[in-house]
Amino acid sequence: MEYLQSNLKKLKNVFWRHPDRLFALRSTISMGVLAIPFIVAGKPFFGVTLALGALAGALSETEDHPKGRVKALSITVFSFFISSFAVGLLNNYPWLLGTGFVLSTIVFILLGGLGERYRAITFGSVLVGIYAMLGIEISPAWYWQAVLLPAGALFHGILTLILMYLNPWRLLDEQLAKGFTTLSNYLEKKSMLFPSEEQEQASINKDLALLNISVVNSLEKIKEVLNNYGKELRNAEPLRPYLQRFMLLQSLHERAASSHERHDKLSNEKENLEVMEGFGEMLRQLAYATRQVANNVLTGSSYHHPMALEWISNAIEEKLKHIDANTAQPLVLLHHNLYRSQLSLKYLDDTEEGTAIPRLKRDKRSPIERFRSLLSFKHPRMRYALRLSLSFMIGFILAKSLHLDKGAWVMLTSLFVSQITYSDTRRRLFQRLLGTVTGVVLGALLLHIFTTTAAQVLLMLGSAMAFFYWLKTNYSVAVIFVTTFVISAFNLISKDAGLHILEPRLIATLLGASLSFIVIRFLWPGWQYRRMPELISKAMQKNRAYLQEILREYKETSKDDLAYRIARREAHLADNELALAWNSMRQEPKSKRKLMKHTFTLTYLNHALLSQISALGAHRETHLPGIENMQEIMERVNKVLNEAGCYLQSQTQGNTSNLSPTLLELKQQIVTTESGLKKQQLRLLYNIADSTAKIMQELQETQVDRAVN
Repeated sequence: MEYLQSNLKKLKNVFWRHPDRLFALRSTISMGVLAIPFIVAGKPFFGVTLALGALAGALSETEDHPKGRVKALSITVFSFFISSFAVGLLNNYPWLLGTGFVLSTIVFILLGGLGERYRAITFGSVLVGIYAMLGIEISPAWYWQAVLLPAGALFHGILTLILMYLNPWRLLDEQLAKGFTTLSNYLEKKSMLFPSEEQEQASINKDLALLNISVVNSLEKIKEVLNNYGKELRNAEPLRPYLQRFMLLQSLHERAASSHERHDKLSNEKENLEVMEGFGEMLRQLAYATRQVANNVLTGSSYHHPMALEWISNAIEEKLKHIDANTAQPLVLLHHNLYRSQLSLKYLDDTEEGTAIPRLKRDKRSPIERFRSLLSFKHPRMRYALRLSLSFMIGFILAKSLHLDKGAWVMLTSLFVSQITYSDTRRRLFQRLLGTVTGVVLGALLLHIFTTTAAQVLLMLGSAMAFFYWLKTNYSVAVIFVTTFVISAFNLISKDAGLHILEPRLIATLLGASLSFIVIRFLWPGWQYRRMPELISKAMQKNRAYLQEILREYKETSKDDLAYRIARREAHLADNELALAWNSMRQEPKSKRKLMKHTFTLTYLNHALLSQISALGAHRETHLPGIENMQEIMERVNKVLNEAGCYLQSQTQGNTSNLSPTLLELKQQIVTTESGLKKQQLRLLYNIADSTAKIMQELQETQVDRAVN
């Protein structure tokens, strides 16, 4: 019994703490249970087709409460049936089949724009249609795939539902754990700034901006799943601990994203060096602690707060007492910020009884209203649908005209390579080509090693598990294993068929990837330099709204801070869009990387400004002390933020407000104010005004260069 318990514990550590591994194992088990009996019975086509249905079902999983999953599974099975049935019915009428498939793709992709639930299902429906085209030639009858593919998805869905009813909160656990893990990565990277030189910080801050995207996306995902669960529960009380963890994660992120002073300025003072190293170690310990929270959420094990955190915090506090008061001001504020983070983690489970469940923002539009919003040629989703359907149409015509063996693989490649943006499509193209070539070579070698039926079944299922595991983390590796999966599956259906499809697979992959790239290159590529004025405008307006909500909170802390949290969220989402646009621009042709330097500078300055506003927000519970002309000063900053938001989009650039007098006024107040909370807050306000002024100056220089170019 001890040996068994020890092995079960090891198995739990291998899978339960790693959702990607658990998903891969669950999906592979459902495929194996379906495929193995039929392969043993000498009916490999039925087994492999059922396994393909389970694979498509796994890719179409929605992130819902079990009740929501039942509804989603019903829609999934029905749409899979319609898609595969239409392929079988119209197989003898190829041009009618092609036309129907192209038009249905547009509808499916647009329906996917209604939300994450529909996006996964509609993607799976298109995928099943292509699977049906690939298998129709070897199907015993035209209708079998319309039975087997939905049946495979249904079996996988039922297996998943059984597991979900045994642990209905697992999905929320996984999303929260992912959120704390992404925050841990952010904190680990930020610790490298303490201490740091000015020349090191550009690279670190660039990485931080990209890691911040992951944290904000995780927060969005958690909010969406919480809302999905909330819709299905009559009593929201069981959601309380999850909402409290979510609020904690938001609070920790706000403090982590805060910036109180330039780090090189703090590091350059010799007397600050030990304190800065202490901050670095404190951030590393906070990163470790948040990773422990992720583990606590996933496994239900007790959270053990790192003893070193409190010790380091006390040591920093003691050191700060011996530093000159003026020099110590930003350090004190930073320490207060980190100390509050460690306190939040230390008393993780000491939640106050009767704490109100916070409200979350929901999309109140009806499905019809959301669908109508997609019906515009300017909407990215509509453009993506038209590009993908055009790739399918050209691929289908070429496959039929050139009599390509397994020509549907051209469309399968286009489905996976085509993305909403040019940079994502370009990146996916190289990943697909590299993965397919490697997979073909590896598959050919493995088929010579795994010669028996049992060995090839193991190869097929092992490849499927590796594909699912790597799918969300490394697409190139995932493609290698899905290629070996396909090769082994075809070899099981017909001896040596796996080797015969190597060449068609390579040709179809090259053709499908090329089509996707050419189509997006010439049809709405969406070059990022054209989007920059709109993105800058949005970021400035959202920063302004966030700052106004913070000032409102300073005046009177509200019981329901939904408006504040929405303003903060939207400011971070706008910052994410700007960072993603800059990152995408780096993947575009050189001729389209216009104003690249300005784009990077504006992205960097906006992230710095948002970090400083976050620092002000992180200390809002302290209340703003009396500052001379406070209202007037903030009105000036808000006015410049508003002007910055309109600057690049305005046809005529007139005179803009000058923040130099404001900066001088704040500087004088800082000099004449005694050390304490008021001086700390004045420094934050000065940094916000200074960053705003720098953004306006950069926008003016950008406009001059735009006129020249």
